[in-house]
Amino acid sequence: SFFRGHLIVDGSAFFCALLGCRCVSVILGRAHLHCGRGNCHLARGEGQQVQQIILMAAPTLDLACLKGQDDCTSASIIGCFGGDAGFQRLAQRELDQLTKRDDEDGEKIAKGIQISVRKGVLPSSIEVEPVTKVDVNGRTADEVADVILQALPQDKSKGLLVILQGCSGTGKGTTVEKLRQRLPRAVTWSNGNVFRSLTLLVVTHCEQTGLAFGPAVLSVELVARLMQCLKFDKFGEKYDIEINGLGIHAKVSEIATTLLMEPRVAKNIPTVAQETQGEVLHFASQAIARLTAEGHCVLLEGRSPTVDYLRSPHRFELVMSKPEALGARRL
Repeated sequence: SFFRGHLIVDGSAFFCALLGCRCVSVILGRAHLHCGRGNCHLARGEGQQVQQIILMAAPTLDLACLKGQDDCTSASIIGCFGGDAGFQRLAQRELDQLTKRDDEDGEKIAKGIQISVRKGVLPSSIEVEPVTKVDVNGRTADEVADVILQALPQDKSKGLLVILQGCSGTGKGTTVEKLRQRLPRAVTWSNGNVFRSLTLLVVTHCEQTGLAFGPAVLSVELVARLMQCLKFDKFGEKYDIEINGLGIHAKVSEIATTLLMEPRVAKNIPTVAQETQGEVLHFASQAIARLTAEGHCVLLEGRSPTVDYLRSPHRFELVMSKPEALGARRL
């Protein structure tokens, strides 16, 4: 009664997550499944041939676990409540919403890529290096990181770019953080601050010229001119993005929680992002090339339509062999 376990019966896996549920009896290699609690994942049956029993310590769900707010917290919550009908309904609803958001985001990104292709900023076809798929189902973020680390070259002193892609809920952000902690000279890269900085410049340009903000403002010429106002460099001991133009002179780290978070910037980022995917990808490619040349391990997560334009042989896609678990992980 102090364990939860996986029971392999005739090749099928059954799972009991309810503490104190004495639902399995094993007599001479045969299983008798007789759960009367109603919350157990074990199917009812008698005398089925047992192939394997895996016992694991029961999930601990206490204040310390909840404060962790990490993959172990999620696993413990799922372990304790996974068999509850209400929890399952919430998980399914979250999965449906997650899938819808991913589809909508994918369409927007694809449209943005096509806009950059039509403008001649991005090529219409590219050759993408092979992608290694990593199943995250049943694995902690540390275990997923282990799989990725084993696939990377032993000598990382020359620097490299590690790309993680996959749908929402597969743990890309958590895995990136685990890798950052374990790789030498590791840094993370996100295009988010580039889009925010560019949006600030576009909005400022509209305010100074009296133009109404909209896609029509974002001509190839204007975007090219505003991108020249952004510079990735090392300032002191830290890398940063400097904005220098239209009366703005600041580093992103200095205004990340002030100017770049203002409503006039936040509400217009989607429009700018859709119209400038190619320009921002070029900026990111140059910045990443410098970081890797200086011996850094650069970690980047994103959606395949965009990261496909960045060159690296170290590409991983996090997948969930049991997609229904994605909703539970997001609760």
